[in-house]
Amino acid sequence: MAIAVIIVSAIIAYNYNLEQTKQKGLRFGIELEQIQDEVKQLQTKFYSEKTRWEEGDMTKDELLEYYEEHLRKFREVIAKYDQLEPPEIFKSSVELLKISSEMQLESDYYFVEWMKNGDKAAKIRSDAQLQESLEYEMRGLVEFYSAKTGVQNYDESKKFQAPEKSMTQRVIQLSENMKKECDEEFRNESGEFDSDEIEVSWFNCINEAEKWKEEHLP
Repeated sequence: MAIAVIIVSAIIAYNYNLEQTKQKGLRFGIELEQIQDEVKQLQTKFYSEKTRWEEGDMTKDELLEYYEEHLRKFREVIAKYDQLEPPEIFKSSVELLKISSEMQLESDYYFVEWMKNGDKAAKIRSDAQLQESLEYEMRGLVEFYSAKTGVQNYDESKKFQAPEKSMTQRVIQLSENMKKECDEEFRNESGEFDSDEIEVSWFNCINEAEKWKEEHLP
Protein backbone atom coordinates (compact mmCIF):
# COMPACT_ATOMS: atom_id res chain seq x y z
CA MET A 1 0.00 0.00 0.00
CA ALA A 2 2.82 2.39 0.91
CA ILE A 3 4.53 1.70 -2.42
CA ALA A 4 1.26 2.30 -4.30
CA VAL A 5 0.79 5.64 -2.54
CA ILE A 6 4.32 6.68 -3.48
CA ILE A 7 3.77 5.71 -7.13
CA VAL A 8 0.42 7.52 -7.34
CA SER A 9 1.94 10.60 -5.68
CA ALA A 10 4.84 10.55 -8.13
CA ILE A 11 2.47 10.29 -11.10
CA ILE A 12 0.36 13.19 -9.81
CA ALA A 13 3.47 15.32 -9.25
CA TYR A 14 4.80 14.44 -12.72
CA ASN A 15 1.51 15.29 -14.42
CA TYR A 16 1.29 18.54 -12.46
CA ASN A 17 4.78 19.58 -13.53
CA LEU A 18 4.01 18.56 -17.10
CA GLU A 19 0.87 20.70 -17.13
CA GLN A 20 2.74 23.64 -15.57
CA THR A 21 5.44 23.39 -18.23
CA LYS A 22 2.80 23.23 -20.97
CA GLN A 23 0.95 26.27 -19.63
CA LYS A 24 4.17 28.22 -19.26
CA GLY A 25 5.08 27.43 -22.86
CA LEU A 26 1.67 28.47 -24.16
CA ARG A 27 1.79 31.71 -22.17
CA PHE A 28 5.26 32.46 -23.52
CA GLY A 29 4.06 31.82 -27.08
CA ILE A 30 1.17 34.25 -26.73
CA GLU A 31 3.40 36.95 -25.23
CA LEU A 32 6.04 36.55 -27.95
CA GLU A 33 3.38 36.69 -30.64
CA GLN A 34 2.09 39.96 -29.16
CA ILE A 35 5.57 41.50 -29.20
CA GLN A 36 6.19 40.45 -32.81
CA ASP A 37 2.80 41.83 -33.79
CA GLU A 38 3.61 45.17 -32.12
CA VAL A 39 6.89 45.35 -34.05
CA LYS A 40 5.04 44.61 -37.28
CA GLN A 41 2.45 47.32 -36.61
CA LEU A 42 5.13 49.88 -35.76
CA GLN A 43 6.99 49.21 -39.00
CA THR A 44 3.86 49.26 -41.14
CA LYS A 45 2.94 52.64 -39.67
CA PHE A 46 6.53 53.87 -40.06
CA TYR A 47 6.46 53.45 -43.84
CA SER A 48 2.81 54.44 -44.31
CA GLU A 49 3.47 57.82 -42.66
CA LYS A 50 6.29 58.50 -45.12
CA THR A 51 3.84 57.72 -47.93
CA ARG A 52 1.36 60.21 -46.43
CA TRP A 53 4.09 62.86 -46.41
CA GLU A 54 5.04 62.10 -50.03
CA GLU A 55 1.38 62.49 -51.00
CA GLY A 56 1.18 65.85 -49.23
CA ASP A 57 -1.12 64.72 -46.41
CA MET A 58 1.30 65.91 -43.72
CA THR A 59 4.23 68.30 -43.38
CA LYS A 60 7.83 67.19 -42.96
CA ASP A 61 7.84 68.59 -39.41
CA GLU A 62 4.79 66.47 -38.58
CA LEU A 63 6.50 63.43 -40.10
CA LEU A 64 9.67 63.97 -38.07
CA GLU A 65 7.61 64.49 -34.92
CA TYR A 66 5.88 61.18 -35.55
CA TYR A 67 9.22 59.47 -36.16
CA GLU A 68 10.57 60.62 -32.78
CA GLU A 69 7.49 59.12 -31.11
CA HIS A 70 7.96 55.96 -33.18
CA LEU A 71 11.53 55.52 -31.90
CA ARG A 72 10.36 55.96 -28.30
CA LYS A 73 7.59 53.39 -28.67
CA PHE A 74 9.91 50.96 -30.44
CA ARG A 75 12.36 51.05 -27.50
CA GLU A 76 9.50 50.25 -25.14
CA VAL A 77 8.44 47.26 -27.25
CA ILE A 78 11.99 45.89 -27.42
CA ALA A 79 12.22 46.07 -23.61
CA LYS A 80 9.36 43.55 -23.47
CA TYR A 81 11.63 40.77 -24.78
CA ASP A 82 13.48 40.87 -21.44
CA GLN A 83 10.22 40.31 -19.57
CA LEU A 84 9.55 36.99 -21.32
CA GLU A 85 10.12 33.69 -19.54
CA PRO A 86 10.72 31.32 -22.44
CA PRO A 87 11.29 27.59 -21.98
CA GLU A 88 15.00 26.80 -22.27
CA ILE A 89 14.79 25.51 -25.85
CA PHE A 90 13.26 28.81 -27.06
CA LYS A 91 15.78 31.18 -25.44
CA SER A 92 18.09 31.38 -28.45
CA SER A 93 15.23 32.20 -30.83
CA VAL A 94 13.99 34.97 -28.53
CA GLU A 95 17.49 36.43 -28.36
CA LEU A 96 17.79 36.42 -32.15
CA LEU A 97 14.38 38.07 -32.59
CA LYS A 98 15.35 40.70 -30.03
CA ILE A 99 18.60 41.44 -31.89
CA SER A 100 16.59 41.69 -35.11
CA SER A 101 14.28 44.29 -33.54
CA GLU A 102 17.23 46.23 -32.12
CA MET A 103 18.81 46.40 -35.57
CA GLN A 104 15.47 47.45 -37.03
CA LEU A 105 15.38 50.27 -34.47
CA GLU A 106 18.88 51.36 -35.50
CA SER A 107 17.82 51.25 -39.14
CA ASP A 108 14.83 53.46 -38.36
CA TYR A 109 17.03 55.86 -36.38
CA TYR A 110 19.42 56.39 -39.30
CA PHE A 111 16.49 56.62 -41.70
CA VAL A 112 15.15 59.50 -39.59
CA GLU A 113 18.60 61.13 -39.64
CA TRP A 114 18.56 60.90 -43.42
CA MET A 115 15.11 62.47 -43.54
CA LYS A 116 16.27 65.30 -41.27
CA ASN A 117 19.59 66.15 -42.88
CA GLY A 118 19.64 64.48 -46.30
CA ASP A 119 22.76 62.58 -45.18
CA LYS A 120 23.24 59.80 -47.74
CA ALA A 121 25.67 57.99 -45.41
CA ALA A 122 22.86 57.70 -42.87
CA LYS A 123 20.56 56.24 -45.54
CA ILE A 124 23.19 53.68 -46.54
CA ARG A 125 23.66 52.70 -42.89
CA SER A 126 19.90 52.44 -42.45
CA ASP A 127 19.63 50.06 -45.40
CA ALA A 128 22.54 47.97 -44.11
CA GLN A 129 21.00 47.67 -40.64
CA LEU A 130 17.67 46.72 -42.15
CA GLN A 131 19.34 43.97 -44.16
CA GLU A 132 20.97 42.59 -41.00
CA SER A 133 17.68 42.87 -39.12
CA LEU A 134 15.95 40.71 -41.73
CA GLU A 135 18.73 38.14 -41.59
CA TYR A 136 18.56 37.90 -37.79
CA GLU A 137 14.79 37.65 -37.93
CA MET A 138 15.04 34.76 -40.39
CA ARG A 139 17.57 33.02 -38.15
CA GLY A 140 15.30 33.60 -35.16
CA LEU A 141 12.35 32.05 -36.95
CA VAL A 142 14.45 29.05 -38.00
CA GLU A 143 15.58 28.59 -34.38
CA PHE A 144 12.00 28.91 -33.20
CA TYR A 145 10.62 26.34 -35.62
CA SER A 146 13.49 23.97 -34.83
CA ALA A 147 12.75 24.24 -31.12
CA LYS A 148 9.01 23.93 -31.63
CA THR A 149 9.40 20.76 -33.64
CA GLY A 150 11.11 19.11 -30.69
CA VAL A 151 8.36 20.01 -28.19
CA GLN A 152 5.95 17.10 -27.72
CA ASN A 153 3.88 18.44 -24.83
CA TYR A 154 2.10 21.24 -26.68
CA ASP A 155 -1.32 20.91 -28.21
CA GLU A 156 -0.67 21.22 -31.95
CA SER A 157 -3.74 23.41 -32.41
CA LYS A 158 -2.49 25.90 -29.82
CA LYS A 159 1.16 26.21 -30.71
CA PHE A 160 2.47 29.69 -31.28
CA GLN A 161 2.82 30.38 -34.98
CA ALA A 162 5.71 32.76 -35.68
CA PRO A 163 4.72 35.60 -38.03
CA GLU A 164 6.08 34.27 -41.31
CA LYS A 165 3.51 36.36 -43.18
CA SER A 166 4.82 39.58 -41.64
CA MET A 167 8.33 38.66 -42.80
CA THR A 168 7.07 38.24 -46.36
CA GLN A 169 5.16 41.51 -46.22
CA ARG A 170 8.18 43.36 -44.88
CA VAL A 171 10.45 42.09 -47.68
CA ILE A 172 7.87 43.04 -50.32
CA GLN A 173 7.35 46.44 -48.72
CA LEU A 174 11.07 47.17 -48.63
CA SER A 175 11.40 46.12 -52.27
CA GLU A 176 8.61 48.54 -53.23
CA ASN A 177 10.35 51.31 -51.31
CA MET A 178 13.55 50.58 -53.21
CA LYS A 179 11.64 50.90 -56.49
CA LYS A 180 10.21 54.25 -55.38
CA GLU A 181 13.74 55.46 -54.72
CA CYS A 182 14.67 54.38 -58.25
CA ASP A 183 11.81 56.51 -59.61
CA GLU A 184 12.83 59.50 -57.47
CA GLU A 185 16.45 59.27 -58.60
CA PHE A 186 16.03 58.69 -62.34
CA ARG A 187 12.63 60.08 -63.39
CA ASN A 188 12.03 63.79 -63.86
CA GLU A 189 9.07 65.73 -62.49
CA SER A 190 6.91 64.59 -65.41
CA GLY A 191 7.73 60.95 -64.71
CA GLU A 192 9.82 60.72 -67.89
CA PHE A 193 13.52 60.09 -68.54
CA ASP A 194 15.85 62.86 -69.69
CA SER A 195 18.01 60.44 -71.71
CA ASP A 196 18.26 56.84 -72.82
CA GLU A 197 21.22 56.33 -70.46
CA ILE A 198 19.14 57.44 -67.48
CA GLU A 199 16.33 55.09 -68.51
CA VAL A 200 18.80 52.19 -68.62
CA SER A 201 20.05 53.13 -65.15
CA TRP A 202 16.46 53.19 -63.87
CA PHE A 203 15.79 49.78 -65.45
CA ASN A 204 18.88 48.32 -63.75
CA CYS A 205 17.82 49.86 -60.44
CA ILE A 206 14.37 48.25 -60.68
CA ASN A 207 15.92 44.89 -61.54
CA GLU A 208 18.18 45.11 -58.48
CA ALA A 209 15.13 45.71 -56.28
CA GLU A 210 13.39 42.67 -57.78
CA LYS A 211 16.50 40.55 -57.37
CA TRP A 212 16.80 41.62 -53.73
CA LYS A 213 13.16 40.66 -53.10
CA GLU A 214 13.59 37.20 -54.64
CA GLU A 215 16.71 36.55 -52.55
CA HIS A 216 15.07 37.54 -49.25
CA LEU A 217 11.53 36.19 -49.50
CA PRO A 218 11.07 33.32 -47.00
